[in-house]
Amino acid sequence: MPAPIDWRRVARTALLSRRLDELEIDQLTPQGKIKYQFSASGHELSQILLAQALDHPHDAATVYYRSRPLLLACGLTPAEALAAGMARSGGLSDGRDIGVVFNLPRRDGPTILPASGDVGAQYTPAAGWAQAIPYRQRVLGEAEWGGAIAVALGGEASVASNSFWAALNIATTQRLPLLFFIENNCYGISVPAVYQTPGGDIRRNLASFGGLKTLEGDGTDPAEAWQVIQQAVAHVRSGEGPCLLHLHVVRLTGHTFIDDQSYKSNEERAEEARRDPLMRLRAYLAHSGALHFESATHLHSDEAWQALEAEVQAELQTALDQAVSLPEPDLAGVAHHLFFEGDAPLQGGLRPEGVLPAKGEAIPHPSGPRINFIDAVRRTLEAEMRLNPRLLVFGEDVGVKGGVHGATLDMQKHFGAERVFDTSLSEEGIIGRAVGMALAGLLPVPEIQFRKYADPAHEQITDLGTLRWRTANRFAAPVVVRIPAGFGKKTGDPWHSVSAEVIYAHTLGWRIAYPSNAEDAVGLLRSALRGDDPTIFFEHRALLDTPEGRRPYPGDDFCLPFGWAARLLDGDRLTVVSWGAMIHRCLEAARAFPGQITLLDLRTIIPWDQDAVLESVRQTGKVLVVHEDTQTAGFAGEIITTIAGQAFTYLDAPPERLATSDVLIPYNLGLMEAVLPSAERIKSKMRELLAY
Repeated sequence: MPAPIDWRRVARTALLSRRLDELEIDQLTPQGKIKYQFSASGHELSQILLAQALDHPHDAATVYYRSRPLLLACGLTPAEALAAGMARSGGLSDGRDIGVVFNLPRRDGPTILPASGDVGAQYTPAAGWAQAIPYRQRVLGEAEWGGAIAVALGGEASVASNSFWAALNIATTQRLPLLFFIENNCYGISVPAVYQTPGGDIRRNLASFGGLKTLEGDGTDPAEAWQVIQQAVAHVRSGEGPCLLHLHVVRLTGHTFIDDQSYKSNEERAEEARRDPLMRLRAYLAHSGALHFESATHLHSDEAWQALEAEVQAELQTALDQAVSLPEPDLAGVAHHLFFEGDAPLQGGLRPEGVLPAKGEAIPHPSGPRINFIDAVRRTLEAEMRLNPRLLVFGEDVGVKGGVHGATLDMQKHFGAERVFDTSLSEEGIIGRAVGMALAGLLPVPEIQFRKYADPAHEQITDLGTLRWRTANRFAAPVVVRIPAGFGKKTGDPWHSVSAEVIYAHTLGWRIAYPSNAEDAVGLLRSALRGDDPTIFFEHRALLDTPEGRRPYPGDDFCLPFGWAARLLDGDRLTVVSWGAMIHRCLEAARAFPGQITLLDLRTIIPWDQDAVLESVRQTGKVLVVHEDTQTAGFAGEIITTIAGQAFTYLDAPPERLATSDVLIPYNLGLMEAVLPSAERIKSKMRELLAY
């Protein structure tokens, strides 16, 4: 149970939060020193009380843009808060993100996981942290994680989001220690809560939801709020499953500083003012006599409150002076921390705890017969799981079935259902939960069954990629996402045959591997699993169990560096660049031109081997880029632009590209081959360039 509550601390933090909001609204925003201001006025009390209850060293919370009172209660200084809003060095992100997109490694309360600017995106990462708690306790044998919980804070409007429902399904089906802390101020900007959930009351609607305890309370009433928060936290800590706590609060200001709340009636605003939690807290403390000073217990309650106000005002002035004196962020450092640069983050992944396996060698030691691409993936996963107990594999059908492509066949039998497990049919839930697990010090390896199926998880994917950069390397979440992609060996269709790797090339912070054979798959996957960055690992469907993709297994320590192209053919007249399944069509086409074609297999898209490509183009004077993705805005455009900018004077012909037509992959086999770059079309383009 939490220690007896320190009501003076609660009052002081609530006053600090309110006066901080007022300072920003009345002074700093009109002066242009703060560009975005999201007030928490009316939300302070319940969040600060929640912080009092989160006293386990492995508690964590995901938050949203109105959660600053919680952070102040967990050790965020007012100077840091002001610096964040003013985009100064020393703020929560060193000026990279807006001041209310919070993060806070553990100080005096729970770890505050990196927030997102997307409403509702906080829920599934909280579920991931919640799932990591029993994993670290039971699988890793770390008893100190017992009793920890995760909390997801959100406004009533956020319960309409995909992430909320995905997390709700995860938490209830897995009986996870997760508290949904829903603050209902009755509005999502100007939209009433009745548009977010029927009747505007998510607790009532979920009262009979299986595996979920629901509670309700007045978040503006000190005694009631504290009692129900303790009850909710105790339930989740007991191991009985998740809880949803629905607290009624008020939003005393507009959604942002420019919102005049004209959509509210005068009666509504008067009622909200009457329920101001700060005034109700003052009255409660005066009645209970709980507001005491060690050296001034003789003061009348009004005098005590005024003295507290003066103390807060003095601290705030000092904080403002400190924030104003902070320097602007270093302009030269703006690109740092998109990827790992040698310095471990404070939280997230395996490196901060010193348990990341060392990189192996880049020289393969092949042994045994040639194996299928998919068998190479499975063998690599199994070897790394034996080496690293923090590695866990999950996704739709990966458990008992062994994956729809067979990549995890029998792995659940070997490693147990806590390390290899099935998930609900929610890609948002799969990736979002992986974020929370990685932040909790695990290595999640989720599978998305087909490239097209990753689309519902796009919000989590984009947020994850920039997490290290947005927090200035405070946090990182290395996740390896396996995605089968591309056309099938016997057929295609618009839903299972998507490649579209260029979308992820434009999704910042992700490394992207696209191997063309089993040996490269082993080396790149192992490098990703022993690395520090989020990685998307493409497994081409047409290579999973076909002769083109087979190679001998290169050994359990083979790590292939990213950004290192393979030179498959040496020629002196034309450079051809490709990756994935197109490599094999290029090889077939090049047989007609012995000694004339240099063929480079990029193997990774981010980063790609610019040096190898430029060196070859300077030697041959001509280049053709072939890829399966559609032509318009495909990655060939990036490669050709780089060549034009850095090797233009060496060119003897215009750089060319050959790609899939700008249509979907058809189901009919003949139609499919008509839109894909065929070996014959590639040969024709090679002949054309050689003759130029």
